[in-house]
Amino acid sequence: MAKRDYYDVLGVAKGSDADEIKKAYRKMAIKYHPDKNEGDKAAEDKFKEAAEAYEVLSNADKRQRYDQFGHAANAHSANGGGYNGGGMNMDDIFSQFGDIFGGGSPFEGFFGGGRQSGSSGRRVTRGSNLRIKVRLTLEEIANGAEKKIKVNKQIICKTCDGSGAKDKSSFQTCKTCGGSGAVRRVTNTILGQMQTTSTCPTCNGEGSTILSKCTVCHGDGVVRGEETISINIPAGVSEGMQLSMSGKGNAAPRGGLPGDLIILIEEIPHETLKRDGNNVIYDLHINFVDAAIGTSVEVPTIDGKVKIKIDPGTQGGKILRLKSKGVPEVNSYHRGDQLVHINIWTPKALSREEREILEKLQDSPNFKPNPGKNEKSFFERMKEYFE
Repeated sequence: MAKRDYYDVLGVAKGSDADEIKKAYRKMAIKYHPDKNEGDKAAEDKFKEAAEAYEVLSNADKRQRYDQFGHAANAHSANGGGYNGGGMNMDDIFSQFGDIFGGGSPFEGFFGGGRQSGSSGRRVTRGSNLRIKVRLTLEEIANGAEKKIKVNKQIICKTCDGSGAKDKSSFQTCKTCGGSGAVRRVTNTILGQMQTTSTCPTCNGEGSTILSKCTVCHGDGVVRGEETISINIPAGVSEGMQLSMSGKGNAAPRGGLPGDLIILIEEIPHETLKRDGNNVIYDLHINFVDAAIGTSVEVPTIDGKVKIKIDPGTQGGKILRLKSKGVPEVNSYHRGDQLVHINIWTPKALSREEREILEKLQDSPNFKPNPGKNEKSFFERMKEYFE
């Protein structure tokens, strides 16, 4: 069955901001939460559908790809994958609640069904995302590029392998939660007993505590370091476009999930070529003699210099089109063109001999405007210029 539009799923307009999207998802998550609709398969499906929609629309990069390509956006990503697009499981969904509900699911203190990420029920932390700029030449944009970038970020501590402990014997099961990472309380109310579940305050949901911390990372499991990351830039990217590499951001404390690396594309201006969408523009200046009698000239392109023919009688303002000499579309075989704008160059100073030659030609019928066209001859315009 075809997927519904993500904006329709959350009941928001396409131009909605991040707060509106978050509020809409919060409302649907509460309405269709499995703990509130136990055994209701339809409600569970709606719960997963809403989570998938929020996972895409809450991420600026994924939302941009979705707006451009729809559900086919999985094919348009820097590292070969798009957004999850239905690959989310219940652990993925509940891991979102720290962001949506400010530190945990609202159901931890209401329905007694609060959950933690991971099969053991323990809390899994996530590293923060990183943003970097990558500057590309027009040639790199047209052909795609592989960039090796040194990134200063949080990396896993090699001394303790990210555990944060001095050695394996430094761990002990949390005495408060018994290793589950969560504590449950039973409260007597007028409606009877109500069970609530919340993150263990002693171990912060990890299920264990450290007796002796690593002397290098001081128990965090991460240290500041440098990593060289290879980034494959697809051909056809543009200024301001953002690409995402999953798991290449900051490492998370004590074995959690690393964040993502967000790559912002910045174009380096070309010396002679100007980009206009997928087309490339080049201003060619020729003198009026070459324009009148015709010539052949070399012009630069993204792929190197090519020779083009200037027909006799070429007028200023004419545009020559070089097919498929522009920039390709992202993940497409289509490529733009190069547009060569013809500009007639007029000399600012003439020798006496040059002036005499031109004056002899001034009254020639061939140097008059074409019949029916309301324009001045070249020599009339040139005379006005010198005067």
